[in-house]
Amino acid sequence: MRPSLLRAPLGRLLTVFGPFSPSPNKPATQTAAASHRCHQRNTMRYQTEERGRPNSANYRIFFKTSEGKYISPFHDIPLIAETEEMLFNMVVEVPRWSNAKMEIATKEPLNPIKQDVKKGKLRYVANIFPHKGYIWNYGALPQTWEDPNHADTVTKCCGDNDPIDVCDIGTQVCFPGQVIQVKVLGILAMIDEGEMDWKVIAINALDPAAKELNNIEDVHRSRPGHLEATVDWFRKYKVPDGKPENQFGFNGEFKDKSFAVEIIKSTHEHWRALVQRQTSSKGIACKNVSCHESPLKCCADEARAVVQSVRIFAFLFLADISKPYKTIRSRFGV
Repeated sequence: MRPSLLRAPLGRLLTVFGPFSPSPNKPATQTAAASHRCHQRNTMRYQTEERGRPNSANYRIFFKTSEGKYISPFHDIPLIAETEEMLFNMVVEVPRWSNAKMEIATKEPLNPIKQDVKKGKLRYVANIFPHKGYIWNYGALPQTWEDPNHADTVTKCCGDNDPIDVCDIGTQVCFPGQVIQVKVLGILAMIDEGEMDWKVIAINALDPAAKELNNIEDVHRSRPGHLEATVDWFRKYKVPDGKPENQFGFNGEFKDKSFAVEIIKSTHEHWRALVQRQTSSKGIACKNVSCHESPLKCCADEARAVVQSVRIFAFLFLADISKPYKTIRSRFGV
């Protein structure tokens, strides 16, 4: 059962969630792509390293710290980014207006981002009129897990075996693998084919409107129609694939910030049990480099070996795709 609702002020959540190690607040170092024969992007605190060919089943986005240490975005990026304002880290999987269903690969070592595959085909989300692709930056909160062994006390549905999902309603269009800090505003209880699939509503802390948006009612007031469109999108987005409409708890009403934080707290505790092997993993890969209480913690060399086992397809030479594969292979050194 879910723990009782949190009564303490949000500023005291650190004592409820337990000790955290916020990411160092410094920019990631710039690393030349050629030195690794792969494409890299930098975020404020983390780097991403892309391997495989985009728009293919072998494409992966791995994560590194600013010091170049490979990590799992699922397990090694802290949930809480900043305690004074209660900001959470969000791993962006799908940018706004895009259609490719990118997601954290929960069942692969180090949990890179990949494109979902259904029935042997790459998965793309259909455009739900009048929208183009996803209508927000979509991603997940690290160090959370919707436990499929746990039934929600209200909806009676078990978790979907994934990190908890987040919709960033800020104006910036992000990129897959970007790690942003968000303010939580509320939450929607979506039920996807009988599974509990919470959708956290949040805003990028750097967004110009972030100071004015502090709860779900602020979104209702300042952005009329936005939340209604969110419910409509989630209700219908699987229908073009022949699936039924999704259902919702609480009659499709958004719950407020305090309720959302309590759900996040619960999923974080389920994640703790997961990485400590106190519950059934349901196939989740829990290899990590920083969870000290986890028996699945690995060293930097093991993490590097995981990444290097993925075939490189250097983006510098994508223009050579029309040349014979043998020529491309020799230029990549693989």
